[in-house]
Parts: sequence; C-alpha cells; structure tokens
Amino acid sequence: MRALTFDRIGTLDALALGTVPDPEPAVGEVLVRIVAAGVNPSDVKNVLGRFPYTTVPRVPGRDFAGVVVAGPDELVGREVWGSGKGLGFTRDGTHAEMLALPAGGVALKPETLTFEQAASGGTPYLTAFEAIERGGVTAGTTLLLIGLGAVGSAALDIARGRGADVIVGVRRPELAEKLRGEGIETVLLDDPGRLAATVHAHRPEGAEVVFETTGHWLPAVVPVLAVGGRVCIIAAPADGHVRVPVLDLYRRGAVIIGVNSLLHDVVASAASLEKLRATFDSGELSAPDPAVLRPLEDAITVYHDLNSGSSAKYVLVNQY
Repeated sequence: MRALTFDRIGTLDALALGTVPDPEPAVGEVLVRIVAAGVNPSDVKNVLGRFPYTTVPRVPGRDFAGVVVAGPDELVGREVWGSGKGLGFTRDGTHAEMLALPAGGVALKPETLTFEQAASGGTPYLTAFEAIERGGVTAGTTLLLIGLGAVGSAALDIARGRGADVIVGVRRPELAEKLRGEGIETVLLDDPGRLAATVHAHRPEGAEVVFETTGHWLPAVVPVLAVGGRVCIIAAPADGHVRVPVLDLYRRGAVIIGVNSLLHDVVASAASLEKLRATFDSGELSAPDPAVLRPLEDAITVYHDLNSGSSAKYVLVNQY
C-alpha cells in the first residue's frame, strides 16, 4: 500500500511517501480501507518530536474514515470512522491506504457525512465533545468560547445543539461581524484587560463555562467566570507556562479542566464518536466546515504548510 512514513523524530525531513506492506490485522482487529484521513497540528508535532512515547519507524495520522474490508462479519463492508491514542504514535496510523486497529476502535460513520467530512471531524469533535461534557454544558448554560478554529467551531455546534447560551470571542473584526450576522453573540478579543467587563456587560453574572482553545487567554477569562464556573483548556503558550489569577479563581470556587484527546485510546474514542454519530444523523449537529482536500501524494507538502502556520483543516484523500 501507499503510505506516509517517518523513520526518525525531530524533523519533517524524515517524512517519506512510498510503498509499504499492507497491515495484517491481529485477532480481534479490523482492516480498514482508508478513504479519507484528517491531518491535525498534533500529527506535525508528533514527527517533530513533541511526544516522548512515539516509536519509529511509523505511519503518522490519527483520524480516518473508510470501509472495513476484513474482520468480524458484522463490520465487513461497513462505513466507519475513528481516531484515538496510539494511532500514529505507538502503532501505524491513518496517513496511508490501509489501517489495522481493534474492532472496538471503529464507529459507524454518520450517514449524513461524507467520508471527507467525517475524517475532518475526528480530533476536533472529540476534543470539543469532551470539553462540553466535562464542562457540564447543557441547555441554558452560559458558555464563553474563546477562538473559532476547528475545535472551537465544533464546540460551537455541539453547544448550540444542546441549547446552551453561547458567546464567541474572536480576534478578527470581520469574523465577529459575520458571526453576528448569523445570529451568534460575539465579543472581540482585542484587550485582555477589558474582556471581563465586556462579557459582564452581556451577562452580568458571568459565564458558567469558558472554553479557552487558544492557549493565550486563560488569565483574562478567570475574572469572567460566574461563581462555581469552569474553564476548559486545550492549549498553552510555547513555554507551557502561564500566570493565573489564583485569588480570582478560588474566590469564585472555580476550576480549570485540562482536555487532552490523546489520553483516550481508539476504543474509548469510538464510544464518543458513536454518540456524535447519533447527533449528526438526527440533525442536531451540522456537517463540519469544508476542509481542504489533498491527495495522499501531497501529504508532505500539507505537513510543511501546517508547520509554517497554515490554519486550514486538511484532509488527505486516497484515489483508488
């Protein structure tokens, strides 16, 4: 099969596209013909050596959508999607034509999504789903969402589907105007020192939950919280450290919740994807925003583009 591989860690120069043997599923595993595979910033960081547990040589990639071609009879021929810890890190991943993984690690693909849409939604929707769940976001919950990348967009969709009261914070005025035109309450992220006053002008009691997706606004969002509020975080500054106004935090009885999708293996991830499948197919969730589609042959270029700062969501597509 054709596959992207890396044989050492620390440089994207280690990436190579070539032909490798097809994976052989073990007992209790399935073999999936990959139709589409998402590319996440963590895939790039993986090759660059940001994860100490990665072993090489390795096929990278976590997210996929495809068709089961071998395994339990009830799964053969089914359209599936998946993601999770291990793929691309300690076992070969999804940026290839075929993938072997535990049978419990695949979930049925939503019928309302194409393969490409499902592949683009794995990590972003799993991350957003965990933040929304652990943050306790339900109907009527006031949620301040900081940032509207792939994860933020997924969180917005999930939270609105639950009937939450959502305010979105973005940096670009033109995006703020676009969101307001769509009926989404929006605040502009221009001055961290003014954020709390701006939000309290909208919601005097503050936000019950803040989902900070950027890694740069944690100190500013603590004063935004209502009593007993929760802050979910998925990112940090480059050095991994930030000064937190602890006095404000404990006086509110507030908590910080770290969300890391790489803590969950493919089986646990499949269970969450099955819950998401039901909400997509019921119409509670809309399809993910369109991704940039590239053939597997362009994978190395995609990795370099992401490493150079591209914010696009890329999906690698196999052409059989």
